[in-house]
Amino acid sequence: MIKEHEVLIEVSACGVCRTDLHVVDGDLTEPKMPLIPGHQIVGRITAVGERVEKFRIGDRVGVPWLGGSCGECDFCKEERENLCDESRYTGYQIDGGFAEYCAADQQFCFHIPTNYPDTQAAPLLCAGLIGYRSLRMTGGAERIGFYGFGAAAHILAQVARYQKREVYAFTREGDTASQALASELGAVWTGDSEQQPPAPLDAAIIFAPVGSLVPAALKAVRKGGVVVCAGIHMSDIPSFPYSLLWGERQIRSVANLTRRDGQEFLELAPRVPVRTRVSLYPLENANDALRDLREGRINGAAVITVNTG
Repeated sequence: MIKEHEVLIEVSACGVCRTDLHVVDGDLTEPKMPLIPGHQIVGRITAVGERVEKFRIGDRVGVPWLGGSCGECDFCKEERENLCDESRYTGYQIDGGFAEYCAADQQFCFHIPTNYPDTQAAPLLCAGLIGYRSLRMTGGAERIGFYGFGAAAHILAQVARYQKREVYAFTREGDTASQALASELGAVWTGDSEQQPPAPLDAAIIFAPVGSLVPAALKAVRKGGVVVCAGIHMSDIPSFPYSLLWGERQIRSVANLTRRDGQEFLELAPRVPVRTRVSLYPLENANDALRDLREGRINGAAVITVNTG
């Protein structure tokens, strides 16, 4: 039974995210139990609550990671609901999209651009949105390094090139498939994560949940540059000499997303146009998708298919 402000969605596709791994593996320690994971959901509305005004039955919608907030604290009033202390998350405190149906708060759903098939749209809802927020944190940076070239980076590289920025892609040693994809998407340089780029970077975005990449990225950015940590979970950052931070370099994190991020990015994506590279798994093979992501066998994004007829 849905609540008065919720919509019931028949799920057609749900992207698989590294955050799903952090939930399943226990790195994120406050899930509701039992839990249905999945937070990059695309489907059609089959029922609406009594107070739903934003959507109608039959609308195609997307559901992201941020699933609710209090609406009353200073952060919510400032349109920074991603920082709300009472925020709730899809596939973590709210059942997600590895299912045939799910319920979602109408205020935290988005209309999906019409020119995206469901499976192509699903990765936009976290990989795309978190990537977009991370890119915003780099300001006007022209040379940007991406540490980890998976679902988020392969989307963000397209946006960065559209904005006339240079992309430098850093991957695990020997990951030639990700490096080839980065080159295909316009990266001007690819290399291993411990290598130095051929020119100092204005900014770096770390997608891989590896704390040791923070000092590596600081070494790669010029004075005044910024290192953005894009993940919700990261292994411990090792100590490093102050000289790497000196020169007004910055380290900052990205916490979740705001609804404004969603609205802006889903308007921008068709203009680029962003094209997602996806590997498809039927719902009954969701564990295979999680395993392949954990073991680095996904080139682009993994997507669970549901209710495909």
